[in-house]
Amino acid sequence: MLAGLRAGLGAGCAAHGLRGHRLAHSRTTEKLQREYDAVVIGAGHNGLVAAAYLQQAGLRTAVLEKRHVLGGAAVTEEIVPGFKFSRASYLLSLLRPQIYTELELQRHGLRVLPRDPYSFTPLLEDRSPPRSLLMGHDMAQTQRQIAQFSQKDAQAYPKYEVFMGRLVSAINPLLDAPPADTAALGQGSLLQRLRALWPLLQAGLALGRQLPHFYEVLTAPISKILDHWFESEPLKATLATDAVIGAMSSPHTPGGGYVLLHHVMGELEGRRGAWGYVAGGMGALSQAIARAAATYGAHIFTEQAVCRVLLGSDGQAQGVVMQDGTEVRSKVVLSNASPQLTFLELTPQERLPEDFVRRIQQLDTRSPVTKINVAVDRLPSFLAAPNTRDSQPLPHHCCSIHLNCEGTHLLHQAYTEAAHGHPSSRPMIELCIPSALDPGLAPPGCHVVSLFTQYTPYELAGGQPWDEKARNAYADTVFDCIEAYAPGFKVSVIGRDILTPPDLERIFGLPGGNIFHGGMSLDQLYFTRPAPSYSTYQSPVPGLYLCGSGAHPGGGVMGAAGRNAAQVVLRDFRRLRWQR
Repeated sequence: MLAGLRAGLGAGCAAHGLRGHRLAHSRTTEKLQREYDAVVIGAGHNGLVAAAYLQQAGLRTAVLEKRHVLGGAAVTEEIVPGFKFSRASYLLSLLRPQIYTELELQRHGLRVLPRDPYSFTPLLEDRSPPRSLLMGHDMAQTQRQIAQFSQKDAQAYPKYEVFMGRLVSAINPLLDAPPADTAALGQGSLLQRLRALWPLLQAGLALGRQLPHFYEVLTAPISKILDHWFESEPLKATLATDAVIGAMSSPHTPGGGYVLLHHVMGELEGRRGAWGYVAGGMGALSQAIARAAATYGAHIFTEQAVCRVLLGSDGQAQGVVMQDGTEVRSKVVLSNASPQLTFLELTPQERLPEDFVRRIQQLDTRSPVTKINVAVDRLPSFLAAPNTRDSQPLPHHCCSIHLNCEGTHLLHQAYTEAAHGHPSSRPMIELCIPSALDPGLAPPGCHVVSLFTQYTPYELAGGQPWDEKARNAYADTVFDCIEAYAPGFKVSVIGRDILTPPDLERIFGLPGGNIFHGGMSLDQLYFTRPAPSYSTYQSPVPGLYLCGSGAHPGGGVMGAAGRNAAQVVLRDFRRLRWQR
């Protein structure tokens, strides 16, 4: 995975003499006890959020993480000496505002660096300089940028933003509660049934006459939606990236609209749709949540791998068995692992309904993503926006930089190649340079570059392995693409860390390398995430709950699944005590 570490550093990068080391990791100094009220499998951000709320409510809680570092995919790791990478997830927006405030994350060290402008799409074209599309929160400035390509689109864009904002506002409350309990719909009084449906009714009422349009956004290909609003290809391709990111789908695939909404529904500092970097990398977010949980009294352990959920003779979850055979007893178990790992590997199969097991086995976990982390000795200089002589970061360096996005046809072409088992020859690339806003991530004069690329299949055509040769061949293709937009990029590279879908699965436990723990298509959302009748965080095993991205409302660094699952566990605890 780690390839191309350059021995010598460029003159602009003062990193000589630095040694690689593990970053400091917050974990409890307490000894692992043999009994808790709650055990959380996995210290991903959702698991840490769940632990914080459970411990805050008085449940003695332990978190058990198999890796040496907390955070799951939200980690900071020093892969190249002196360079601190957000190795998997790399941007923040979706984290629920309630979690910021209720867990006092700012007090526990979380600092977010908002980006404005936030999107930069340079073009490859026969003119000097080539054009580019720079988008930010200044609507008038963004309209002037769009007008380079279409005056009509410049006028339509504010209306599009209002339209999307209304859809997001309507569905936003659905993220912060379990899905409507379908079991309650077939029993109880009419009032009780309506109460079960109330969150959905509220969303429908908020949408009003926009409901048919919302339905269309959810079900139609995103290319159809964008064609309705706009005519310029660079704008449509840039917006389409948010609908296909992390998904093995094309802009022409029906049902991609929710992923688009998913990526515009976040907020930072009260600004909807804003994305930012976490100071210190994404691991700093996980550390802040862990500190909050530990402050309440939670015990958090790294390098503690769970191999099995412990079940009693009555089928109730009673704790976990560690890899060394140690049993840790608990009243409830919450799994931050994927549904596949939780139910197909950690839970005895004979204790699960056959239909449920079959549904978990059939979940769509296809992933198009290869993440490449790059250490460079200078800022990329784009033909469409050359660097200044002092080589200081310019506004576009702080953006998500979209390459190979001149038109949606390029995204579709990249998808088609991967669908046939071949890595894209001209992949969709989202290039981010977090050190442009957070210089402490790299030595002076140097930078860390995050390349979120697709499309790459999990399984290569002809059964070829994703070996070092295949990894490096694909990374070289990506670097050749970047070089066309920013000549000199390749010679600036000091080292790179290549994570293909199998690597993302092996290192971070992402099934199939899927960043959402499973596709975010309509058939795997809300009532059916992870399976019909099991969307309320409870599982077929009493006392075993799912609290990760494979549960509602899905993936992204959101924390909602962890918070919602904790609320369900606490509700069940209260009911149990009342019955006693």
